[in-house]
Amino acid sequence: MRMYETIYIVQPDLGDDDIKALSAKVQDVIAKKNGEMKRLEDWGSRKLAYPIEKFSRGRYFYLRCDGDETLIAELERRLRLDDKVLRYQSIKLEKEVEAPAAAAPKAVVEETAPEAAAPESE
Repeated sequence: MRMYETIYIVQPDLGDDDIKALSAKVQDVIAKKNGEMKRLEDWGSRKLAYPIEKFSRGRYFYLRCDGDETLIAELERRLRLDDKVLRYQSIKLEKEVEAPAAAAPKAVVEETAPEAAAPESE
């Protein structure tokens, strides 16, 4: 079995039921093709680099699974046919890697500059 990761972008205004149905479709494809799903993460809604189908934002999902090329071909075919999916991309991994989790907004920490020392007069 080969290791694959897929990132797909769906319309940002989808409800929870639509997202659960899409996730169920993805899991169903993996199960039917004797694959093994390792991880499915919702990275949340983000601004797109350019508008896709008049959407300036998209909801990102990360999928990590094991299987063969027929699994990925069928998964990509199903994602291509679904109108809710804006973009997708699958890559084959050479070795196990940790996925970069969706970066949470970092709190801005203001550093206080040490006050300038006043010259001492003698």
